[in-house]
Formats: sequence, structure tokens, C-alpha cells
Amino acid sequence: MTKNNHPLLSLLKGFYWFDEGLQAYLEHKGWHGVSRPQSMVMANVVMGVIHPADIARNLGVSRQAIHVTLGQMADAGILELHDDPNDKRLKIVAISETGKAMRRDAQKAMKVLTDILATRIGAKRVEALSAAFDSDWGAPPTSFKSPAAPRRKPRK
Repeated sequence: MTKNNHPLLSLLKGFYWFDEGLQAYLEHKGWHGVSRPQSMVMANVVMGVIHPADIARNLGVSRQAIHVTLGQMADAGILELHDDPNDKRLKIVAISETGKAMRRDAQKAMKVLTDILATRIGAKRVEALSAAFDSDWGAPPTSFKSPAAPRRKPRK
């Protein structure tokens, strides 16, 4: 178990480390003003999540918030919004040519950050982290049985 006994907190700490490093690398490469919400949207699109409502659901934010972020990214030329050919009421998010260039820099950043992490904590630990996260965790649990209440002695 981790020092704080909550793997989720350790995971979140690691996520912030990578995201802040990614932001700094992109800034260094001339990609100014990329926010964490924008990088999270981009990560979803790269993973194949292409409908704004699905991205909002994954990130736990409102559709309105996602539309604001998508609008900012479209204005910056990073993403494009197209009509869904299967449902004209829906939009599809696509990475623009500018966004593809940013993605290539982001991929380089992740390589650099992984190398830095391997230097700091050891290559075997980085490999173990990757193996753990690449493992099939199965579907998240959706129900939990309450433990049986202890039987009480009848009152006299």
C-alpha cells in the first residue's frame, strides 16, 4: 500500500506531475495557454472519445463547460467540430492539423517526462507502474453489499 494508504491519491499526484510537466514542455515548444481541461479533452479525443457529451461525462463536467472548452480549442485551431454523419443533431470532435502538430510535441513530452521519472525513481519502477496501469482492471464495481449488521443481544 502507498504511504497514504490511498492509491487514488498517489495516482492523482502522479497525474498532476505529468500534466504540469506536459504543460511546461508545450509552453517551451511555443504552445501557449494550453489549460488542464484542454489537455484532458485532447486526451479523450486521442483515446477515441469524439462526442462532446461523452467527453463531458468522462471528465465529470457539464456539457456547457465542454462546449466552452471545445470552442476555445477550435478558436485556437487545435480541434475541429464536424456534424456527425450518423446523427445531424450531434457534433464530432476531430484533431486539426495544428492539433496533430501539438499532439506530436505532447508525445515527445511524455517520452521526456518518462525518462526523467525513470532517472528519479528507477526504470523498473516506471515499468511496474506502466504494467499495473496497462493491466485489465475489469469493469468498475457498481454495487457494494453492506456488511451484515452485528446481531444484538435481546434486552431483558
